[in-house]
Amino acid sequence: MVVVTLQRKKCIGCNYCVELAPAHFQMSRKDGKSVLLKAVDRKGFHTLKSADHSIFTSCDTAAKACPVKIISVKEI
Repeated sequence: MVVVTLQRKKCIGCNYCVELAPAHFQMSRKDGKSVLLKAVDRKGFHTLKSADHSIFTSCDTAAKACPVKIISVKEI
């Protein structure tokens, strides 16, 4: 299982996550912040849980590129 978490409120809209993992992130037209696709929002933490381990590499690359470090990716 791969768990990806985004703290959306802290997003600065740099777009790196969308460039590196476009299948999982997109930019909101409303506020210019990142959106984690198919995620569940719990108190500002948007979480995606997936059994597909192939998403780990692209999401981990996006997390490492994030200048404000608001993306976390874990394999459990």
